[in-house]
Order: sequence, then structure tokens, then C-alpha cells
Amino acid sequence: MSLLGKAAVAMWWRVRAEQRSEFGDWHSHEHFPERMSIPGFRRGSRWSSTKDAESFFVLYELEQYEVLTSKGYHDRLNAPTPWSTKMMPHHLGMVRSQCRIAASFGGGIAGALATIRLSPHTERAAELRAYLLDTLGALASKPGLTGGHLLLTDTPSTGSPTTEQQIRGKDGVADWIILLSGYDSDVVENVIAGQLSPSSLQTAGARDDPMLGRYRLAFTMTRQDVAAQAKSVTACR
Repeated sequence: MSLLGKAAVAMWWRVRAEQRSEFGDWHSHEHFPERMSIPGFRRGSRWSSTKDAESFFVLYELEQYEVLTSKGYHDRLNAPTPWSTKMMPHHLGMVRSQCRIAASFGGGIAGALATIRLSPHTERAAELRAYLLDTLGALASKPGLTGGHLLLTDTPSTGSPTTEQQIRGKDGVADWIILLSGYDSDVVENVIAGQLSPSSLQTAGARDDPMLGRYRLAFTMTRQDVAAQAKSVTACR
């Protein structure tokens, strides 16, 4: 899975069982098309946890970092639809990181994904970054794997919280983010137990207790998909 563009929004949250059906409907049929219609949004993907039925990971891939402060994006963040206003209070424990893509290796869309949230020891950040670039670059083409990516959170200064943030409450923020994708979940599991295990990352310069998530692909949409939908609807009228 090669990331499209130079920036991303990475998000983790939980949705209770009684809300999950409506959440999937809203997120797939309204929210993703809305986001993908914003200039600079290239692809969105939603991933369901394989360990916790309530947990999700969502990634938006952006053409440029400046999209994060664009008028098109902030107009949407400050004018949520009635359905969004209803659903967003059910985003529990939201962690939302606005990121620069430091490295992206691989290609295509895969079904299995591991996310690792970590922070470097300040004096060892360059060492850890070098280790991750070498490791992810080598892993991306290995059998069972399709991509390895490093995202660095760089939250833009945008003033007061947006309307969506006010609805959800205070969001958490990750620091560095590793994404490892593959078509064989066992291979992904082996890597996060080996080269990308907590002990390996700590040896390379990470602080204690990186946070690991395991996911399977639930839905993905690109900007081109939204355009094709619009053409299809027009043709049917």
C-alpha cells in the first residue's frame, strides 16, 4: 500500500456495539464521499480491529501538508452535516494525528494492517528514524507484505477548535506512527513480534511502551471513486 501524497490524518477511536451498524452506513455513504470531495484528499481507508470489535483506525491520505489548513477542509470541519453531528459523540477515545509522511514503501491495497504509535528519546530521534527507514524499506517487498510507512505528527496551528472537535470533545494525539500492511496477517504478526517489536524499537531509540494495533480492511475510497459515483448518478437520471 503506497501512500498517496505527502501528508495524512491518522485516527483511532471506538464505537459501541449498538452504534456500529449506523456508524458503518454513515461513514461509508456520507462521510467518506464528503471528505474525498475536499480538494487535496486522495484516499480514505477504514480498518476494523481484529482484537477489539469496538475499535477502528481511519487514514486519510492528502496531496500536500497544506491541505490540513486549507479553506476547503476547515469549511467542512466547521459545518458538519446533521448525520455527522449525531454520530460524532459516539467516537470514543479519539486519537487524531495530522502528519507529514516521512517515508512510504510498497504499493497496492492490502487486507491486513498493523499500526504502531511510538515516541523517540529526543537524543536518539535520528537513530530511530534511520532504523525505521532501513527496516520498512526492506520489509515492503517481502512475501506476505505490501507496504511500510512512517508518519510524523506535525499539528498545524489553526486557532480555536473546530465545530467537529467541539462535538467530540478533546482529541488525543499520537507522535510517530508506523504502518505495516500485508496480504498475509501471519507475516505482519511475525514482523511486529520481531524487527518492529517493542523491544526492538526501544533498542533502536524509542521510548517505552509503543502502542500496537492490528486491523483488517473494512472500506476504502479515493477521490476518483467519488467522481465516478457522481457520473453514475447523473447517467441514471
